[in-house]
Amino acid sequence: MTTFTTHAIETAPEGAKPLLEGAKTGFGFIPNLLGTMAEAPAMLEGYMTLSGIFEKTDLSEAERQIILMTNNRLNGCTYCMAAHTSISQRTGVPADVIEALRTNTPIADAKLEALRTFAAVINETRGWPQDTDIQVFLSGGYTKQTVLEVVLGTALKVMSNYSNHIAHTDVDTEFATNAWSPDIANAG
Repeated sequence: MTTFTTHAIETAPEGAKPLLEGAKTGFGFIPNLLGTMAEAPAMLEGYMTLSGIFEKTDLSEAERQIILMTNNRLNGCTYCMAAHTSISQRTGVPADVIEALRTNTPIADAKLEALRTFAAVINETRGWPQDTDIQVFLSGGYTKQTVLEVVLGTALKVMSNYSNHIAHTDVDTEFATNAWSPDIANAG
């Protein structure tokens, strides 16, 4: 197995150091995902930039986490499920929504469930939803803008989920209490 380094600021390539310093300021630590991405400074910058852009959407924190966690689950990313569970808890996403995302069960709120379902469709069809999928999503209270914002969130998760798969990124201590495995979702 190829081993990837999880960089600290001191060991990172020069182009990644200021990005890791910013991450440390924001999180209070350097998440292992970002330390691993630092191996390729352009990847780290791309991920952090796209993450910031995703936060500028009209979606609420809960809606953004629904898109991200749905992709994490479908892509089997144990690191990102633990991290985004922790982030969701910290940012006030309702506990029942978090549990539904972790266990692959319907969200009680019909509008949020429409988003969860559509995010899964985008992932599972690799961006080739049926027009009926789009129409059902729009009739659930969302807009064409949201359709494209789901694609944006999905792209963000390709970057992090695939990086974690390749590097076998260890879950940070700060996220360990929310460890997740695909078996949790298959039980739902």
